[in-house]
Amino acid sequence: MARPPEFDREEAIASAIRVFARQGFEAASTRDLIEGIGIGRQSLYGAFGDKRGLFLEALRHYSAGSLAQMRVALAKGTAAESIKAALLVGLGSSGDVESGCLGVGSIVEFSRSDPEINALNDDAATAVVTAFAGRVRAGMEAGEFDAELDPEAAARMLLILRSGLKVAARGGASNSELGDAADLALCSIVRR
Repeated sequence: MARPPEFDREEAIASAIRVFARQGFEAASTRDLIEGIGIGRQSLYGAFGDKRGLFLEALRHYSAGSLAQMRVALAKGTAAESIKAALLVGLGSSGDVESGCLGVGSIVEFSRSDPEINALNDDAATAVVTAFAGRVRAGMEAGEFDAELDPEAAARMLLILRSGLKVAARGGASNSELGDAADLALCSIVRR
């Protein structure tokens, strides 16, 4: 009979996210993960199967957490205020290389070469677009946004901007620069 893991699975995944965000999938060795998580090799394999299994679970967990942060931001304030907050929440920074976006990092590292990673990233993107589109529709109904907007197209633009903001934050862009970019994007959908 297998022994239950002697570690907190959620903490282990959070630690793995930091290792993968810092190093990427390929560069993160099993040893790096074991040291970063603080568990033994057998525990890692017993709980996650292998490095890839751990990465997939970390990516799933990261995406869910990022979406939850965005949904909280989208629920507060006017449509424009909430969209700006959702664009800027949880971007990470160049000062903390472990705060990078695991989703964007996996897209850069794998492109479209891995069907399982593609599926996870596609599901995450669909959820983000759906969340943004709902808030854009609310802004249109309130007269805050241009009534002729295509909410899905606007939401896809916001998803692309958010991905770019994450890269810019990791590259050293200041909060002010990131906020200015979000403001400029919102100018394209605000009713004139």
